Amino acid sequence: MTDAELPPEVQTTREQIARIGRLLYERRLTDAAGGNISARVGDWICITPRYSGQRRRWQLAPDDVLVTDPQGNVVAGDGEISRESKVHLRLYADYPEGRAVIHAHPQHVLVFCVARQPIVPVLEATLKFGVVNVTPFAPAHSSKLADFVSEALRGQEARMQKQAAAVIAPWHGIFCVGRDLDSVFDAVERIDTNARLILMARAGFGDAALEASRRALLESVEQWSKG
Repeated sequence: MTDAELPPEVQTTREQIARIGRLLYERRLTDAAGGNISARVGDWICITPRYSGQRRRWQLAPDDVLVTDPQGNVVAGDGEISRESKVHLRLYADYPEGRAVIHAHPQHVLVFCVARQPIVPVLEATLKFGVVNVTPFAPAHSSKLADFVSEALRGQEARMQKQAAAVIAPWHGIFCVGRDLDSVFDAVERIDTNARLILMARAGFGDAALEASRRALLESVEQWSKG
């Protein structure tokens, strides 16, 4: 299939994915070791190719972004599909609410991946994502990882519809799925900021002070919601 045969919004989405890939890398929300970005456009899925980080340092041109059918068969673009495409395709199959997926290696989130610890919201701006939980371990690029990520997101469809929902794969990274690319990118950055502040608050003030602050946040929001 030629690019001319694809809907114009597909090429617009490829441009957006290339731009977001550069932003993720520049803002240390992913690294050269990996990560992948995709978005669903009608019956097509636009997804970054393999080696986007390792060989291209996330300097992708729009035409580098592949276009596939829902089964992952490449219909436009050159190169191999990302090895983590199993997770992306599974999320699109399981969650109609999900229109975009980012898998990334944000530097502060990775601390929680290593420790296999969930990320609790400590900012008003991250309350909407709830607790970012940790999946059971499965090797990278495996079908079992796709199973675990999808299962861990069950029940968070409302978050996907409103903005995004995320989970942590231990020793690996974050998977975030949501209503569009802008919303998912925003969620990844907010969650990484939240992770950084947890680490800094623990180091500076201790766990007790951090937990007291988190309880105060929840209580304050609840009081305001009651009018």
